[in-house]
Amino acid sequence: MIRPTEVHPRASYRIWLRYADGLTGEIDLSHLAGKGVFKIWDEPGYFEKVHITSHRAIAWDDDIDLCADALYLELTGKSVEEMMPGVQQIMQSHDA
Repeated sequence: MIRPTEVHPRASYRIWLRYADGLTGEIDLSHLAGKGVFKIWDEPGYFEKVHITSHRAIAWDDDIDLCADALYLELTGKSVEEMMPGVQQIMQSHDA
């Protein structure tokens, strides 16, 4: 998938992302805030610590990270199959 190159926190539990192919956009993560491990985002200044890890994840610490590929798909509105033709065939061959 495409590599994230920038991430910035925004108000109301939103993040702004830029990917290597030039795609940019904001993602609303407010549906996660206050739940499970994401409760820590309520601590002042914690959500603002978002960064990109060496493994391309969007992260806040060692306990909270989000898949950059899934966020890319959310920004584009495309499915995995649209972004990676043939992936379903590969997955089916592993299930056989």
